[in-house]
Amino acid sequence: MSKKPDPTSQHQAPHSMWRGIHQTLQSDTIGGALLLGATVLALVLANTPAAPVYDAVRDFTFGPEALHLNLSVGAWAADGLLAIFFFVVGLELKEEFVAGALRNPRTAALPITAAVGGVIVPALFYVLVNLTAGGDALRGWAIPAATDIAFAVAVLAVVGRFLPPALRTFLLTLAVVDDLLAISIIAIFYTDSVDPLPLLLAILPLGMFAIAVRRGVRSIWVLLPLGILVWALVHASGIHATVAGVVLGFVVPVMATEKARVEVGKDARGEPLYDGMAAHFADRWGVVSTAFAVPVFAFFAAGVSVGGLEGLRDSFTDTIAIGIIVGLVLGKAIGITGTTFLMTRLPGLHLDPTLRWVDLIGMSFVAGIGFTVSLLVGELSFGAGSESDDHVKVGVLAGSLVAAIIGAAILGVRNRRYARLAD
Repeated sequence: MSKKPDPTSQHQAPHSMWRGIHQTLQSDTIGGALLLGATVLALVLANTPAAPVYDAVRDFTFGPEALHLNLSVGAWAADGLLAIFFFVVGLELKEEFVAGALRNPRTAALPITAAVGGVIVPALFYVLVNLTAGGDALRGWAIPAATDIAFAVAVLAVVGRFLPPALRTFLLTLAVVDDLLAISIIAIFYTDSVDPLPLLLAILPLGMFAIAVRRGVRSIWVLLPLGILVWALVHASGIHATVAGVVLGFVVPVMATEKARVEVGKDARGEPLYDGMAAHFADRWGVVSTAFAVPVFAFFAAGVSVGGLEGLRDSFTDTIAIGIIVGLVLGKAIGITGTTFLMTRLPGLHLDPTLRWVDLIGMSFVAGIGFTVSLLVGELSFGAGSESDDHVKVGVLAGSLVAAIIGAAILGVRNRRYARLAD
């Protein structure tokens, strides 16, 4: 007679293992750690004898020339992989506008206007620093305008365990609106010329994609080819291809319907619970974005050869790098806090009662971490691999690091105070 196996001695089922990995990768801290690890590795490789190999891999080109897709590995990462990141951003934006914090104008007013201030003021600081610089320096005005959601939320998760939940909600809403503004800036100001024919042709696969998701189609074999076709046609039109990711995210329905819904569990009575298609795709593709797309982009975008102390001195004396640092560190903090303060002077608008102004100041410095989109805008402004682009990378890395340290220090002190109050 065979002995029944002890359930406690069995290995974890594959689906259970995947669920654990999936939940881990959705952690704010893990996402930030992967991004930081890719950045540090790129900087190490770019400043060691391995630099020629790193450069050769980054600059290796492949793809069909006839479709304008003979791109370098670095360009594929910036144009292709970041489209996944922006697809998830598009999904989250639509969720926020349809069913989230941005649905209620009164609730959304403060973080939305704070995001606008956090875009305009850093850009103004950059312009003031580079007003007399000459050349193409002013092309980089939008570089310090973006907030990196992954890094900013990761810092908040590490130092802010006892901080009021309203602070994280404020930061997430602000960062989502910030992304929408950054996407608009890329589409409007960093598109030199537009070929209307590919753009018109892109409407056909986009429409097919929209019809499919509204009918509840989730098959990657149906949706992925349509998404790639939309991306390729938008790229061929001259508009930055990451915009295609946002548009694809926008056409996915948010609310669960009879046709377009995904069962996610049972309620207390055993009745099925459903998610809409936007939440489903954000959940699935968010992991791909966090674990692969954004870290790979960071790996190929952040690898700047510093050139020793002399190289650092050259970078830090360049007004482009100075403007970026000033914009990220001071511009973001002043823009977000100042705009919020002015808005709360209006009748009916006030800061969440669980928050204090020092909490908001700390968060506004954390919002000065402008990594992913700032590096992308830097490449669009000055061209990948140019001397100015190298100075942009130094400025973005230095400004983001200083902003993160100041913000983490302020919020760390506040977190200890909230912890004592909780005890």
